Amino acid sequence: MLRSSITKSLVNVTPRASRLAVRPALARGYHEKVISHYEKPRNVGSLPKNDVDVGTGLVGAPACGDVMKLQIRVDENGIISDVKFKTFGCGSAIASSSYMTERVKGLSLEEAEKIKNTEIAKELCLPPVKLHCSMLAEDAIRSAIRDYRTKRSKLGDPKKPGFIDVSQSAATGHTVATAHPPSSS
Repeated sequence: MLRSSITKSLVNVTPRASRLAVRPALARGYHEKVISHYEKPRNVGSLPKNDVDVGTGLVGAPACGDVMKLQIRVDENGIISDVKFKTFGCGSAIASSSYMTERVKGLSLEEAEKIKNTEIAKELCLPPVKLHCSMLAEDAIRSAIRDYRTKRSKLGDPKKPGFIDVSQSAATGHTVATAHPPSSS
């Protein structure tokens, strides 16, 4: 999309010899991997943020205005089964988000939180001026994992036996809930 829009605008105003120089100039700005993730981002979208198996990370870089939302869905074995992102920012920020979603899918939470921004920057061939984009992606996955763990810790142990008895008085309309913790026998 970025490449095609630049190329189309330059095609209409430049002679043929100049048009042939457009692609190398474009390649100097962004590596092919960045362009690929920018033009065809992977895993764009959202997951229901209130689901207990979904963690959401929302991070931003005030210096450049990039904002990244990354969400993970974790299965019962602690493996990231689905990942979605939405990013408002430059091509490198979008590419970093897209790459991160591909990278973490199928990993455990422990494996995913070990991913460093340097790995992302190296894979996408980001120039030093764009390293903050890979840092955002690293921060986003860590924030999503932290959110997921916070949700899970508030639930307690879902496998612990016990029940809650809920009843409503027909006369008064009051609802009464009584917790019955498991017996410790």
